[in-house]
Amino acid sequence: MVRAGEAHCLEAALAATVIMEQHGYPPLVLSLESQDNLDHVVFVFRHRGRWGAVGRSRDAGLHGRRPVFRSIRDLVWSYYAPYVDFTGRIVGYALVDLRELGGYDWRLNRRNMWKVERFLIAYPHKPLRSSDARYRRLLAAYRAFRAQHPTAPADYYPDRHTWW
Repeated sequence: MVRAGEAHCLEAALAATVIMEQHGYPPLVLSLESQDNLDHVVFVFRHRGRWGAVGRSRDAGLHGRRPVFRSIRDLVWSYYAPYVDFTGRIVGYALVDLRELGGYDWRLNRRNMWKVERFLIAYPHKPLRSSDARYRRLLAAYRAFRAQHPTAPADYYPDRHTWW
């Protein structure tokens, strides 16, 4: 990851988790489950009673969030609109404490992280129910944006001021 100068969301979340754990934060990640099986993972933390996230993605809307959310569910909803693209829609989420992996060395493992990925996929996710009308409205907005800006980063979300 570091040598290559790039990271997938899971690698970035694990790096953030290791760093933030050294500052007293528990090793918590949020797994976002998508209808198209292109899930997303971010490190999550509480600061002054509010939830925030550290994350990385090629999509700007899926990066981290400032700690301004009252609940994990509110934090998850902040990712809903940016997740909608031609195939994506969040259908579930799970708050996962990586200490549940037991003795597996996810912090310093030099090999692949397939065990962590399989653990997150198998972890029970809470359903995130959203109306089909809301999804269709967001999909139409995404399609319209892409029609006018085929290669630009999607940054048209009205609540993005709460993200950084």
